[in-house]
Amino acid sequence: MTLGEAGADRMKAYSPKEYWSGLAEGAPAGDSSGFAPVLHPDAPPWFNRLIDRLQFRAIRRALAMGRVQPGARVLDVGCGTGRWIRRYLEWGFHPTGVDVTPSMLRVARERGTTAPLIAGEAYRLPFADAAFDLVSDVTVIQHIQSSLQRPALEETARVLKPGGCLILMELIRGKGAHIFPRPADDWIRQTRDCGVKLIGWFGQEYLLLDRLFVWSAQTARGGNGSSRTLDRVPEQRALRPSPTARRVYWTVRRMTASLSAWTDPVTAGVCPAKFATHGVFVFRK
Repeated sequence: MTLGEAGADRMKAYSPKEYWSGLAEGAPAGDSSGFAPVLHPDAPPWFNRLIDRLQFRAIRRALAMGRVQPGARVLDVGCGTGRWIRRYLEWGFHPTGVDVTPSMLRVARERGTTAPLIAGEAYRLPFADAAFDLVSDVTVIQHIQSSLQRPALEETARVLKPGGCLILMELIRGKGAHIFPRPADDWIRQTRDCGVKLIGWFGQEYLLLDRLFVWSAQTARGGNGSSRTLDRVPEQRALRPSPTARRVYWTVRRMTASLSAWTDPVTAGVCPAKFATHGVFVFRK
């Protein structure tokens, strides 16, 4: 079997429902926020809190860009453990969550999510046309196989009311067995072709120093002649040869990630948006 054939087999083996079910069922009992299954299950809690803060800031900016008003009916696609559903309630919206994984929805209810939660697939949303004022998708479609991403985007546009707002936060670089990113221009083109107009977009999660450290650590682990390529997505899992190495890795990374997050606003001001790991795209129907 060639490397290409092996890669194709791994792609076929990936099942989003099974993958996310495993993460939900393995969620730490003490993870009251529900961050671990939907962010980075192998990372320490402080890292997930840091990433969540960055995403929180980005979604608030996107909501302001889209001029979404309190009282809006919101659909959160791939709601996972309900972190955005709970926030939408706090912000005065009327949210509904949909997720392919019933065990994720169970965790969401256990974490205090009181809004409607429905099991369903992003590319076959169980809702009527033009049902919502806002549809949000925070790092969800990037985890769907590429062939189903366009149908999922079409569904987000279908259930959106005319004049409604669509917010996508998706990977624009990186790689992984369950990650299928697109360049920013491709996300924009694919979504616009579904009948919505781009209001604007911005880069999210530059974390340049942290990404450099992750690359350095992976290069050191690979050794001379390693075929590993630069992993430019800081949230991907670290190689962990021993508990001691893991402690050292995350001790150093706590410094690089924290400093990177602190300087991200400056980085965003001087670097093109395409340098970020994610793009946040705001559309109007």
